[in-house]
Amino acid sequence: MNRREFDPNLKALHKVVAIVRFCLQSGMTHMLNNNNFMKTLITSFALLCSASSIMASTLDQQVTRAMPALEELYLHLHQNPELSLQEQKTGARLASELKQLGFQVTEQVGGFGVVGLLKNGEGPTVMIRADTDGLPIVEQTGKPYASKVKVKDANNNTVGVMHGCGHDIHMTSFIGAAEQLVAHKQQWQGTLMMVAQPAEEVGAGAKAMIKEGLFSKFAKPDHVLGLHVSAALPAGKVAISPGYALANVDSVDIIVKGKGGHGAYPHTTVDPVVLASRIVLGIQTITSREISPLKPSVITVGSIHGGSKHNIISNEVKLQLTLRSYDREVRDQQIAALERLTKGIAQSAGLPDSLAPIVYVHEEESIPSTYNEPALANRVTESIRNELGASQVVKSEPVMAGEDFGLYGRTDDNIPITIFWLGGVNPQEYQRAQQNGEPLPSLHSSKFAPDYPLAIKTGVRAMTASALDLFNQ
Repeated sequence: MNRREFDPNLKALHKVVAIVRFCLQSGMTHMLNNNNFMKTLITSFALLCSASSIMASTLDQQVTRAMPALEELYLHLHQNPELSLQEQKTGARLASELKQLGFQVTEQVGGFGVVGLLKNGEGPTVMIRADTDGLPIVEQTGKPYASKVKVKDANNNTVGVMHGCGHDIHMTSFIGAAEQLVAHKQQWQGTLMMVAQPAEEVGAGAKAMIKEGLFSKFAKPDHVLGLHVSAALPAGKVAISPGYALANVDSVDIIVKGKGGHGAYPHTTVDPVVLASRIVLGIQTITSREISPLKPSVITVGSIHGGSKHNIISNEVKLQLTLRSYDREVRDQQIAALERLTKGIAQSAGLPDSLAPIVYVHEEESIPSTYNEPALANRVTESIRNELGASQVVKSEPVMAGEDFGLYGRTDDNIPITIFWLGGVNPQEYQRAQQNGEPLPSLHSSKFAPDYPLAIKTGVRAMTASALDLFNQ
């Protein structure tokens, strides 16, 4: 929250200074020597401090009072997760919550996305986004509120469903922030845009909502805010990274072709298993020898499949890769190097161009890096520090994970965006793990069980304070 607007002592002091300055500029210095006048001025200062202090404490107190209902909402969302592209009931619940708060709500935007608008006079438009989908994971936390949901996935397989990436905390903090901003309407002017986005886990939700006219049919925000729970940060803390925060993500398939035959007569074949092995080793030199060490790059071979029997040399092998980077140029360099490397290895084995490896980039799944606009990120950092305390906010390093939140800043509108990390680990568990060198359950783990009461309260306060500051800049 902006201390220039909401710090109780500072706000009161500004008023007193203005009176003193007026006296000096108007030649009324004799008033400053008048005991009765000075007593009145000091009394007024004390009253202003007292009144402002009550106002400043309202947010923390109101969030505390709202927590029982928010915890109930969290437990409902946690116990009823829905897979990507199936978030119908989740979207309906969030839409209902926003309608009750007075938002103009549109459902089924870009799938099961929800857009809520609240106009509160003239001023900037601030968008707050939360993602809504769960993961195909059987929860193993042992918690009494653990998800027991099982559904059919796109391949008609029965899978467990869990909010293993904290989207239940994101949604609850999202509704909590909306509640507080409605409760504090007298402290801001502008348009609040709440966006509940589906299908983040498959990289499809933000694309679909933008394509359906998120910024043209509804509103074009001046700022976009988001948060993501962290499995490596204690609850009660927030971390933020100005500039690059999350990576470009590309999924790549490589089909390595060969000439199959009997395993007893390898000299009559061109073995694609051997070619694939050479390709995997060659890939290791792309990052280490072709890309500047000052520019982060990751190329991971996640799977390799080929052959059907011990004594059969197959006709092809399939590799599946994930590519990570921040710069677009590095991403393009990675893909170009893969195409050149695979083709060269095939040619060296004597294969014709008709049997050259196929490098296929799943462009429909690709998501760009998330770039926290530095001025906005620094402003949000200041707002959260003023609300939570300086010790509760730290600067984080960029990570190679991906998030389609970055797409909101990649449109032709060039909207500044910022996402921050919200601590999710119970502080005592975090301290014990640090002392004993024990690993903590990560995001997407079946055992990820965040300290949801503290995380949600912190998320609501941080997001509300950030939005209030942006409305009053």
